Amino acid sequence: MKKFKSFLSSSFQEYISYRQTIGYRGNNIRSNLLHFDQYVKEKNADENSFNPLFFIELSREFKQHLTPASVNQIIGTVRGFFQFIVRKNIYAENPLQDIPGHKENAYIPFIFSTKEIKQLLSAVQERIRKSQKHFLYDLSEYIAILLLAECGLRISEPLRLLHTHYRKDDGTIYIEKTKFRKDRLIPLPKSVLTEIENYLAVRKSLLTDDKNQYLLAGSKTKKIDSGKIYRRFHQAVKDIGITEQKQIIADTTFGAPTPHSLRHSFAINTLKRIKERGKSTQEALPVLAVHMGHVMYQYTSLYLKVLDAEHRQGLVNFALSQLKKV
Repeated sequence: MKKFKSFLSSSFQEYISYRQTIGYRGNNIRSNLLHFDQYVKEKNADENSFNPLFFIELSREFKQHLTPASVNQIIGTVRGFFQFIVRKNIYAENPLQDIPGHKENAYIPFIFSTKEIKQLLSAVQERIRKSQKHFLYDLSEYIAILLLAECGLRISEPLRLLHTHYRKDDGTIYIEKTKFRKDRLIPLPKSVLTEIENYLAVRKSLLTDDKNQYLLAGSKTKKIDSGKIYRRFHQAVKDIGITEQKQIIADTTFGAPTPHSLRHSFAINTLKRIKERGKSTQEALPVLAVHMGHVMYQYTSLYLKVLDAEHRQGLVNFALSQLKKV
């Protein structure tokens, strides 16, 4: 893990620890603070350097090699850090309180069609190694990706599931204190329930002295490493012939396929099925919001701007055609 090097190192660590105690994961915070830490070190800044002009210059320099969204995330994290040390009476006021953000591009995520999701899951299955050493752990990774695709989970959520979070009798899994510190109960489709039961049967036969507390084992004692999910996902995307890269066209960013795309696809394909049944997507949003773990259902309504995978591709084609006219 990369270490902080500026005079703020201990304060950064204290802030990260504080955020973790109130339910936030520290990876993004650490990454953003590392950018700031490096900048402080390069500028030979000290505790008297932090005024609004310092951060306006930081924002300008960062924008030269980072996207507006990335710069805004860093500024937001650093603003939160200074608010933390203001409460500790180290500073009288937050020097970033009036620093404006950069205008961000509209973002359209990659969307898998239901057919492509089936193909992707089949591709992951086909690469499960049959040796006793690898079979169970490869199967664990497949189940994790299945939960992303069929239940709309965030990538961290299936990896953190404990045995006690799986409820066979009522066909649900319990998602405990993830993003926004929310707990929720997710109903499992029958096909997913069957896959989990098959996995547990395999696990019972292969791990005779099973002491791993996690539902999806990454080893005899540990959970799955998220890096393995990313590698397995991207291999499957390649296997089914999807080669699309991130594209920035005018003021819109069209995302490349990532594991999080499966969550977007779950939401959009769910709303599409509701619409095809003649029901109101607006009325379904509060229920879908609870399922997705959103604080407010207005966040879920963002998925309405893309109807399905074909509509998204149409937006890409239209943007490209307009660009050619310029």
